[in-house]
Amino acid sequence: MKIDRTDFGSITIDGATFPHDVVIRLSGEVLKRKKRLSKQHYGTSHTVSVDEAEFVYERGCDTLVVGTGQYGNVHLSPEAAEFFTNHDCRVVLQPTPQAIKAYNKAKGKAIGLFHVTC
Repeated sequence: MKIDRTDFGSITIDGATFPHDVVIRLSGEVLKRKKRLSKQHYGTSHTVSVDEAEFVYERGCDTLVVGTGQYGNVHLSPEAAEFFTNHDCRVVLQPTPQAIKAYNKAKGKAIGLFHVTC
């Protein structure tokens, strides 16, 4: 599984372009991000809620790479950050162009959450 590139509004993974935010599972499966899990709490998908953290997390994951958008607007809520800490999952938060590089170089069992707009 390799992330090829990102442009404003899309991300290309193994040659397939997705015009929306994505979650990359440990298996390599690419899912559309369930932004509503955060929007229902904060009115925006720029703050990741604990509900979304629970959806994104997979047992055995040791790293979560979060692409925070082209301009770095996404962040974890305190509850989501605590959730990942309690599950011994290191979180890497970087603007999406840098986060794809971090994901491609990640060692161990990494999952990804990538915001593709702001």
